[in-house]
Amino acid sequence: MSNEINHQRRRFFGIAAMTVAAVEFGITSLASARPAGGASPQPVAGGAGRHMSFKTLKQVKAGVLNIGYAEAGGPKDGPAVLLVHGWPYDIYSYVDVAPLLASAGYRVIVPYLRGYGTTHFLSSETPRNGQQSSLAVDMIALMDALEIDKAIVAGYDWGGARTVNIMAALWPERCQAMVSVSGYLIGSQEANMKPLPPKAELSWWYQFYFATERGRLGYQANTREFARLIWQTASPTWKFDDATFERSAAAFDNPDHVAITIHNYRWRLGLADGEKKFDPYEQKLANAPLISVPTITMEGGDANGAPHPDPAAYARKFTGKYEHRTIGGGIGHNLPQEAPQAFAQAILDVAKF
Repeated sequence: MSNEINHQRRRFFGIAAMTVAAVEFGITSLASARPAGGASPQPVAGGAGRHMSFKTLKQVKAGVLNIGYAEAGGPKDGPAVLLVHGWPYDIYSYVDVAPLLASAGYRVIVPYLRGYGTTHFLSSETPRNGQQSSLAVDMIALMDALEIDKAIVAGYDWGGARTVNIMAALWPERCQAMVSVSGYLIGSQEANMKPLPPKAELSWWYQFYFATERGRLGYQANTREFARLIWQTASPTWKFDDATFERSAAAFDNPDHVAITIHNYRWRLGLADGEKKFDPYEQKLANAPLISVPTITMEGGDANGAPHPDPAAYARKFTGKYEHRTIGGGIGHNLPQEAPQAFAQAILDVAKF
């Protein structure tokens, strides 16, 4: 199913959304965020960010990492939502999403991926590996560390369409449901060997740049400028200000950020090795596994400058209850931050599938 959402004409949450905007996290009732009779209001795209920071930032040892994460909302044993960010972004993509979900009674977890913010490796000997399955394993380890048996998983880019896709494909028993911007992005080194049409290849220019030593040095020397360029090209009509950008750019000061980024893109092209312990996962992922958990996929409609597949091309990958939503009104690639209400509504809706 596909819903074209008009940015200008639809309302979301009504008075409840305005109430949430005035608080930090989670003081309105579950009933205020869920319409009577089970009908879901149509989401509205866009809206300037209202929250400048997360109230609670924590650290936990999980797998090979000490993971930094924001937490908001419900009790430890309450229903959980895991929100995973992309590149080159960070947890603040969800700074306006988290309060909306917290107000609906959810325990909201927003982690920094490896190589971002306050997430650090426990050992200097651990490879700074950015291959696709490593990030999903990190998220399962985080859920274990936080004693979360099952969660709604949601995200975009590295964190959404790829990491939560992998979680849902390999560990469906841990995923209550999924919201994925850009749909299905599970890949393999073999698949990435196949050339794309020239116009599509052009949109991946940075991947080829990172394949070179010049690219590594360039990203290391100009990380902030590079990230700002990606923000601008991926979301050409998003009018973020300097403070919004700098708030996220601080996460790229992580000492492993450049290494993880470069390895991620080189691994995709078969130019860097992964770790043997991830081979069983990658072998399964190379078969482009189907995803059975209830899913809503999303995409920015008329202002998305990032590489992204046509929704019709991946719809068949989802065998459970499924819906696609295209968000109009100038929404680009960083959909949770550009359209937090629409993203939060998708999570509330998929929970009822």
